[in-house]
Amino acid sequence: MAAQDELNQLERVFLRLGHAETDEQLQDIISKFLPPVLLKLSSVQEGVRKKVMELLVHLNKRIKSRPKIQLPVETLLVQYQDPSAASFVTNFTIIYIKMGYPRLEVSKQCELAPTLLTAMEGKPQPQQDSLMHLLIPTLYHMKYPSEPSKASPFVLTERPKTVHLLLEFMLDVLLMPYGFVLNEPPSRPAPSSPQGGSGAGATATQGLPQPPPGMSVYAVKRVIGEAQWSPEQLEQCKLGIVKFIEAEQVPEVETVIHLVVASSDTRHSVATAADLELKSKQSIIDWNNPLIINRMYKVYLGDIPLKTKGATVKQELKHEPVSTRVKMKILPHLLRSRLAAECFPANIQVVYDGLFGANTNNKLLSLTLQFVHHICMVCPDTNKPLGLMLLNGLTKLINEYKEDPKLLCMAYSAVGKLSSRMPQLFTKDIALVQQFFESMCKEEADVRLAIQEALSMMVAAYANLQGALLNLMEALVAAYITKPEVQVRQVAMKFASTVFAPDHVASRFLLLLAAGDPREEVAGEAQRALRSLPSTKTEKEGSRPMPSFPEMVSYIQEKAAQRLKTPAKYIVGTSTLPFNPATFSEIVLYLRMCLAHSSGATPTSQSLMDMQDDAPLIGRYVQSLLSNEASLSSATKGGDANPVHIYIDLLQQLLSAVGGIPVMYCLLEVVSVCPEKLTAKFVDKIDWIKGLMNTNKEDMRELAAQLYAVVVSTMSGNELRTAVQNLIKTTKDMHSPETQHGAILALGYMVGRYMNKKRNLMPSEATSREDEELIAMATKTIGSFLNSESALLTIAAVTALGEIGRNSVLLIPADGNGFTKLSLVDNLLTRIPSGKETGKMKERAIQTLGFLPVGDGEFPHQKKVLQGLMDSVEAKQVELQFTVGEALTNAAVGSCSGAARDVWTCTEDQYCPPENVKNNDIVPWVLNSVLSKYIPSPNPHVRQAACIWLLSLVKKLSHHKEIQSHLKEIQTAFISVLSDPDELSQDVASKGLGLVYELGGEQDQQELVSTLVETLMTGKRAKHAVSEDTEVFQGEALGKAPDGQGLSTYKELCSLASDLNQPDLVYKFMNLANHHAMWNSRKGAAFGFNIIAAKAGEQLAPFLPQLVPRLYRYQFDPNLAIRQAMTSIWDALVTDKTIVEKYFKEILQDVISNLTSNMWRVRESSCLALNDLIRGRQADEIIDRLSEIWETLFRVLDDIKESVRKAADLTLKTLSKVCVRMCESTGATAQRTVAVLLPTLLDKGIVSNVTEVRTLSIQTLVKISKSAGSRLKPHAPRLIPALLEALSVLEPQVLNYLSLRATEQEKDIHNFFLRQSAMDAARLSAAKSSPMMETINMCLQHLDVSVLGELVPKLCDLLKSGIGLGTKGGCASVIVSLTVQCPQDLTPYSGKLMSALLNGINDRSSVVQKSFAFAVGHLVRTAKDSSVEKLLQKLNTWYLEKEEALYKSSCCLVVHAISHYSPDVLKAHAGVALPLAFLGMHQEAEEEKGESAEANLWSEVWQEHVPGSFGGIRLYMTELIGITQRALQSQSWKMKAQGAAAMATIAKQQTGSLVAPHLGMVLTALLQGLAGRTWAGKEELLKAVGSVVSKCSVELQKPAAGQPTVSEVLDLVLKECKKESLVYKMAALRSAADILESTQVDRFHEVAEIVLPLIKKNQPASASSPRHDDDDDDDDAKARELQTEVLLCAYETLGKAWPKTIQTQNQFQNEVCNLMCERLKLSTWRVQLGVLRAMKVFYQGLLLLDKEHQNAAVLTELLSETCTALASPLENKSYSSVRTDALAVVELLLKRIEGIDDLHFHKTNLCDHRKALFVCVSNVPESDQWHCLCERSRQQLQRSLGTMETDSRPDLKDKAQTMRRKIQALP
Repeated sequence: MAAQDELNQLERVFLRLGHAETDEQLQDIISKFLPPVLLKLSSVQEGVRKKVMELLVHLNKRIKSRPKIQLPVETLLVQYQDPSAASFVTNFTIIYIKMGYPRLEVSKQCELAPTLLTAMEGKPQPQQDSLMHLLIPTLYHMKYPSEPSKASPFVLTERPKTVHLLLEFMLDVLLMPYGFVLNEPPSRPAPSSPQGGSGAGATATQGLPQPPPGMSVYAVKRVIGEAQWSPEQLEQCKLGIVKFIEAEQVPEVETVIHLVVASSDTRHSVATAADLELKSKQSIIDWNNPLIINRMYKVYLGDIPLKTKGATVKQELKHEPVSTRVKMKILPHLLRSRLAAECFPANIQVVYDGLFGANTNNKLLSLTLQFVHHICMVCPDTNKPLGLMLLNGLTKLINEYKEDPKLLCMAYSAVGKLSSRMPQLFTKDIALVQQFFESMCKEEADVRLAIQEALSMMVAAYANLQGALLNLMEALVAAYITKPEVQVRQVAMKFASTVFAPDHVASRFLLLLAAGDPREEVAGEAQRALRSLPSTKTEKEGSRPMPSFPEMVSYIQEKAAQRLKTPAKYIVGTSTLPFNPATFSEIVLYLRMCLAHSSGATPTSQSLMDMQDDAPLIGRYVQSLLSNEASLSSATKGGDANPVHIYIDLLQQLLSAVGGIPVMYCLLEVVSVCPEKLTAKFVDKIDWIKGLMNTNKEDMRELAAQLYAVVVSTMSGNELRTAVQNLIKTTKDMHSPETQHGAILALGYMVGRYMNKKRNLMPSEATSREDEELIAMATKTIGSFLNSESALLTIAAVTALGEIGRNSVLLIPADGNGFTKLSLVDNLLTRIPSGKETGKMKERAIQTLGFLPVGDGEFPHQKKVLQGLMDSVEAKQVELQFTVGEALTNAAVGSCSGAARDVWTCTEDQYCPPENVKNNDIVPWVLNSVLSKYIPSPNPHVRQAACIWLLSLVKKLSHHKEIQSHLKEIQTAFISVLSDPDELSQDVASKGLGLVYELGGEQDQQELVSTLVETLMTGKRAKHAVSEDTEVFQGEALGKAPDGQGLSTYKELCSLASDLNQPDLVYKFMNLANHHAMWNSRKGAAFGFNIIAAKAGEQLAPFLPQLVPRLYRYQFDPNLAIRQAMTSIWDALVTDKTIVEKYFKEILQDVISNLTSNMWRVRESSCLALNDLIRGRQADEIIDRLSEIWETLFRVLDDIKESVRKAADLTLKTLSKVCVRMCESTGATAQRTVAVLLPTLLDKGIVSNVTEVRTLSIQTLVKISKSAGSRLKPHAPRLIPALLEALSVLEPQVLNYLSLRATEQEKDIHNFFLRQSAMDAARLSAAKSSPMMETINMCLQHLDVSVLGELVPKLCDLLKSGIGLGTKGGCASVIVSLTVQCPQDLTPYSGKLMSALLNGINDRSSVVQKSFAFAVGHLVRTAKDSSVEKLLQKLNTWYLEKEEALYKSSCCLVVHAISHYSPDVLKAHAGVALPLAFLGMHQEAEEEKGESAEANLWSEVWQEHVPGSFGGIRLYMTELIGITQRALQSQSWKMKAQGAAAMATIAKQQTGSLVAPHLGMVLTALLQGLAGRTWAGKEELLKAVGSVVSKCSVELQKPAAGQPTVSEVLDLVLKECKKESLVYKMAALRSAADILESTQVDRFHEVAEIVLPLIKKNQPASASSPRHDDDDDDDDAKARELQTEVLLCAYETLGKAWPKTIQTQNQFQNEVCNLMCERLKLSTWRVQLGVLRAMKVFYQGLLLLDKEHQNAAVLTELLSETCTALASPLENKSYSSVRTDALAVVELLLKRIEGIDDLHFHKTNLCDHRKALFVCVSNVPESDQWHCLCERSRQQLQRSLGTMETDSRPDLKDKAQTMRRKIQALP
């Protein structure tokens, strides 16, 4: 039975379908019956299912042929999701979903899109694919909320599987090429993979079509679906996907690959959109996220079969690698990721694909090589397979690829980087090095540079070579170090210096060859490699800094011999050298370094003076080598195999051919250190040496002269005498100054050496008279050149005399005439201060003066020499004073001086003076003079010189008893000089103090430390007498005076002050000078301290608590010199790294207290010190001082000096970072930090007047709010109000000004409001997006009931007292957030908040009003019903009683907001809210604001909450009448008018259905409103009355309690008609007319009394010319317009009020007709129209035309007058409407006269003129009244109708012709 019922139902549906004629009918049936019919498919009855199928087949045919028919998709989707539905049902349901969804409007598709996603859950894969195929095109049209807080259309967080499916499908869509066709045969080879080839894959896919890159066959099929998208549709789909991703509907991490793929799209719109989105998310994407990187690799490589993986992918599901275009987009992102570089083997697969893939190109190659670089930088060193594969790939590319040099460069560079990361891959592969060297020889310049870089990086990989590999490398380097390409030589040199140990002889030789390279870059690098000494032991065990001297010499000799036999030899003149001169020089200098190193000295070749200091040590080594000569000779075949002899031979060889001062020195040195054994070699080469003495280089001659002296002094007596005599003779050779110069020096050195030897070796032997005379002659000969015109010879003479004087007594008289000791002293002393002499001359003169008392224990002028030296101080001769100091020391100690030693064989420490020498020590006198006279001198140059002398005395004579006994005085002297401004003085004094400290006892050391600490702490300094020449400022520290003079001495400052007439200026200058002096004193103390600090640990310990804080701060002094000095002290003092931690509190206290010092440099250094101190600190260390630091720095940030402000800004930024980090931590410390920090930032920071302070405070607060999280909760009641206040305080004042000015200047009031609103909206938007609001929103996330109690009162206060736009808007926003965050907790406080919001809602700014209303709209959800009721009642009261527009707009905005955001609340209080909304709907727009937006908002509220306006009025009738009555009783005319308009609407809407008691209530209310005087808008009441009575006239006839009668209504209305206001009078007349017309009551007498005077009063206006009605400024035009309106109203009233009673008609018919006819002739077209309409009504109701009331005479008169008057409108050519109405009157007259029915004319076919004429004429019956239409009237009518024969309107023309003929046919 049930089955039969079902079949019957299906038959009925079938029947309905069959009867459906239109698409609309068919659509209605389908919408209603399709879902239930589909459900019948689950029926157990076969017949039912068959019937359903039959019906569906029929349906499908009809649907498919009608694409516009809509299907019930929404219902079908619900049915589809039903879990209980049978699969058969769902399978058919989805068919119709797929059919119907695309037919829907786009907006509906968007609405249902989320449902499609929901429907996918748990469905079969094909159906899911279909649904996604429907969804994707819709995404382009979807609208997403701009604010994240708003609800998203898609809720996907709980559907991870759906998200995964959707994203997979989206990726396939993005990869899909435009216009792809699947059924093509495979047309391209599969891309190659790193495993090589794809043959197997190709074979396996024989039966399958070839998918596009990146996709599988299955992916293509599902993207194509049942109907493939066109290229344009596909582009839209892709753009929709990008929009979907932009809207953050799914996590960013899952959509990165989609954006990357989309950015590679071939269509610009898609690629650009994706690129922009990628760029915007670039900073927030974690490129090391495995999910992102794995997806990128998966897409890039496709499903490459790996040997390691057992499971294989089905061929249909196998994804191809993506296209090259996509790869080029993916690779740059892989380059950002560290993880990508570590993903093995995917990374190497990408590399091989990019380097050797079939579809690669240069750009992809470039990116791939960049990726290789990235891998080399990042990958772990342990991944050997990766490294090996990379190396193989790169070498293969280098060998095979030759197209783009840039790519080759990258490949070579990558090999270099790889070698740095994995040196083990390279160590045994020397062939690779050779290959690179060879390539460097052949490649272009750019590539050569890259290979050079690569080889330079590869060097380190070969640093530990051993055995055969090392030999191979040696041969390789040797082969390439001489190549012509400079880069090759450079790299070969680098290999030689790095790969081999420093003592590897062969490699040193190669470096020596490179050191002589003609190119500076090669030579310089090699020289640096040779001369750099390793500071620690190298990796190789047992290696030495350099080879041993014998080994190196031997190897050089061997190589030299070999090279002489090859083309590598070098020919200079007649000499043949094994090496070029530059290389040879480097070789001998290196051999000298090896010699020094083997001797135990420090190898150096920089300065000859430094080299000479090592001579005694070298001498001992040379002696040992020579002593082994016999054994060495026997061991070798050659007799001259001693390394020393080889060394000398090499030196001679080079000197003979080329020369060179360092080479000459080396020869002199080696001979001088062991003259007994080595001079014999040179006895027969005296002439060669003499030749060297005659060269053109001064230094060479001097060294050669010394060598000559060494060689000759070992000869016998006669030979020696002969040599002396020859030299004396040579000095007199005037032809060659160079020869003379060499001879003089040789003479001096020879005599000096002879006398020294005699004194030391044969002290008892007396010098023979002959020898003495010869020496005296030599001395006098030398002396004769002292006054030579040649400065060269003079210097030589001075040097020679000094050398003799150093070694013995000068054999000349002490005084007297001629050349005496006194004349010599005077001569030399006069040269020192002379401005004509060179520095060298002065230096040699000083040295010689110092040497004179050394060789002569009885030198008579010792004190004169010393006094002369000390008095010779000149400014700017600092270097000379060190020489003076040394000379003073020598002269003071006399014959006991170490200067008397042989400098080649004896050190100063080893020297011991001979016993027989007389002691001439006068150190006490010298020391006393320096301390008492020169150190206290007011002249800074003298003090500086004295300090240098004193340092020399202490240094050289440290063990002298006089020095030891005067240590305290010396210490005081040095300390006094420390306060001098000159840095050199300070440095020298500090070194002196260091020496004194070492020499002194414990007590002395303690005193010294105390003094220095005091100077450092206080800046006290020694007092110096001030004279007029005392230098107050150094150099041009103060610039120059106006006259160009300097401003440094006391005298100059006084002079300037006097010139400017400002004596007090001197004191200012001196105060400034004292300030500088104090700091100089500190700096000086620092110099001294630097020396002592490292040595005085125990003595300094008590001072450290005071010293460390000061020193720490001084390190940041703005003055560079002081900063460096203090830093050097710190470095010396602070050996313990924990000293800052130990004294942290003291340092912090010092720095904070000095932040506000009165000296800017102290403030600046304190800021910088604090910046350094707090960096990286733990919270516990600074939390107690945190508030103080912030407040103090805020003050300093407003410092008068810019550099201080910058320092404070830097410190504050650091402090901000530290505090943010402290707040990030967990535990009580972070909570305490927040508690300490917030009050400071809120009370002092964000309210500061200083812009920088405010900005930094806000930034810090924002960062803290992000990091502190829930720890902000206890502080929210304070933080949120403070930030809200700051929103206004921190708003730029210019915005207020602009807002004011822009609106002041706007004359148009409407524009004024618009512009002000726009400006305020922009300001509020800026405030809401500000960092303060961001912080507030973060705080709000952590609020709960515990803090609301404290927060809400503060919010209320702010709402009441907040002054700024930002603050008010912010408060409203906070309240809205609270309603969302904690609605239940907010309930107790909602009332207070609503009250506060209402207090401020009447703000003058519409933007503030809207914000407050917005807040109230949300807040009512959490409020109690009673509170909401009170709120709405208050709004009612405001709206009805307050006249200000602000109150009305506030009420409107609040009710609208409640309606929009809390509709349920409004529904619950609809009885109060909706009547108000109804009344508000009728609010008239203010003139200045144009259209009433408020009325529209009220309408929205009303319409959203009532079931249609009619139903709503019926539902709330009582309340509506109540509120409109209150409005009508209002004191405000506007409100009365609004009430009237509302009442009118009620009446109009309900007129047909108003019955008792509502009818009585409405009418009574309206009539009550009519009482009283006239007011603007009262017209609405009259309209309402007219409407109600006219529509409810029948009901009004029925008696009912409380219901006014029609008569009562008319009485009142007619009374209103008598009011003076014409506008009002017209409204009253129209109302009366409507009532009279509908009720047929005769009150024409009263109406006539009012209307007729009006008509008569207004004189006829000319109709000759049309009037312009739009000239508002013309008063006359307005008056005429009003007259016209009055006339129109009067005639309309006459027509409608024309009674049906014969008596009244008889009384007024003539007068009325007369008035109408008069107006027809002389009126405007509008008045004519009004009269004609009134005339028509008049004749329709005229009883004279009825048979029972006939009066032929009267009628004839009326008709005659009318016909005459009708001529004018009938003949009006301008207005067809006038002619139309006139014809209507004529037609009516003819009908009434004829007495026939209207229908007759209407059924006449006017299109057929002839037929019409026949019908009309033939059907004219006889009438009794035609005679009333007299002949004249007929003719008049015919004439007028005849004028219409040419009418432009055919219908009028035809009608006129018809009537004319009818009149003609009249009897």
